[in-house]
Amino acid sequence: QVQLVVFGGGSAQPGGSLRPSCAASGFTSDHYAMGWFCQAPGKEREGVRCISSSDGSTAYADSVKGRFTISRDNAKNPVYLQMNSLKPEGTAVYYCATDRGVKRWPCLGPGYGMDYWGKGTLVTVSS
Repeated sequence: QVQLVVFGGGSAQPGGSLRPSCAASGFTSDHYAMGWFCQAPGKEREGVRCISSSDGSTAYADSVKGRFTISRDNAKNPVYLQMNSLKPEGTAVYYCATDRGVKRWPCLGPGYGMDYWGKGTLVTVSS
């Protein structure tokens, strides 16, 4: 059974940094995409960064350009989201999710078609 477990998140001041991670277990596919998504109160879920297992290609949403990066330690685990220069509007629940077979690239937008989701972690950005 595939499970995605999110670690990290928490609180930061504007301009600060956080680095949540996502660990997958029970995952056997070698061709997949892993994405990070966020959902702020009252807003639709949106993808912020994603990475492909095949060649490490990454994609990002314009809202996080130059501030958030996605990386992984090895071929599968874990996947990190380095969040720098955080803004108050970045306050949201952040999720990781995976798309077996990379049915859709980049894995941004609301995340339709992602196969597995981890439980979210709350990120609060305030002074």
